[in-house]
Amino acid sequence: MLNIAVRAARAAGNVITRNMDRVDTLKIDHKQRNDMVSEVDRQAESEVLRVLNKAYPDHAVLGEEGGLIGNANAEYTWIVDPLDGTTNFLHGFPHFNVSIALKHKGRMSQAVVYNPVSQELFTATRGDGAWLNNKRIRVSKTHAMSEALVGNGFPYRDGDDLGKHIDMTRELTSRCLGIRRPGACALDMAFVAAGRLDGYWISGFSEWDVAAGALIVREAGGLVNDYAGGSDYVSSRTLVCGNPKIAHGMIGVIKPIAGSLVTG
Repeated sequence: MLNIAVRAARAAGNVITRNMDRVDTLKIDHKQRNDMVSEVDRQAESEVLRVLNKAYPDHAVLGEEGGLIGNANAEYTWIVDPLDGTTNFLHGFPHFNVSIALKHKGRMSQAVVYNPVSQELFTATRGDGAWLNNKRIRVSKTHAMSEALVGNGFPYRDGDDLGKHIDMTRELTSRCLGIRRPGACALDMAFVAAGRLDGYWISGFSEWDVAAGALIVREAGGLVNDYAGGSDYVSSRTLVCGNPKIAHGMIGVIKPIAGSLVTG
């Protein structure tokens, strides 16, 4: 199943790279403010669906562009973001990816995050560790917040509490070595798994944004929690991940600020 996911991600990646030099001609729609979708997103998702449906016609697929296809109670459900980082792609900023995860009986079992520009392929199978281009990866060993490089994803949709996120950023900036906001959630989380970032936090996301990245981080020895330090990050739409020491430190800073984001 992981091999099929890799094949699907590479097929979508080919669509993306073929269109990188014609961004100015693409048809772009706005789903809402600061949330764009291009014809490349849709073409890439079609390629993923083609590969998955050929191999597993009975599996359900939850895609960012196409929604749920198949039985909502299916034993297997693929969770797909065909172009995570659309804004980056449309600006020629080479930090975007194809994200594919497989949920089996409610638990994530396979994950692929593929950057078609660098051709870096991050993968994980539950219980088998996390890998980058066939090399085992682990989260960083950074212990002190003062030495931590931390990533974040600013909420940008209507109704998201940007003010609280800015407060978190201000507080963490004063405690960490540096803050980065690359702008592609699954790839940012894969960077945590590879030790390039020591931690990461984000709110206001959808399941396809974090499904693959979460499994890769966990299989690399990291923690994935909500802002309260629990495991309800999908429904709360709040997430903190990192190596155990830094993740706990970040939650200690974020939780008191989050307020209603934690309590609902």
